[in-house]
Amino acid sequence: MDKLAETGTLLAFRHPQPAYPVHILLVPKRTRATLADLSADDADFLVDLLETTQALVTRFGLARQGYRLIVNGGPFQEVAQVHFHLVSESQGPPVEVSGSP
Repeated sequence: MDKLAETGTLLAFRHPQPAYPVHILLVPKRTRATLADLSADDADFLVDLLETTQALVTRFGLARQGYRLIVNGGPFQEVAQVHFHLVSESQGPPVEVSGSP
């Protein structure tokens, strides 16, 4: 696993079978089957998700290239653990960010 970031509530790593040139998974450490299972009790995870996504967008220069943050549900969700895909068709120049998640 190519871990890119870790917080108290999530792990971010490169997808082992990427469908895009940049394909990063962001997975909560708590077991939650679907997006519908997240609640106000998961606010700390949602903050970490936002901040980590922003840091990865900056780190990989994705703002200029364009990116998507995807969550699948129902028959589109292949794994019974909610997770988010940060994807982009290309990566910008690397950016060194100190203190990023």
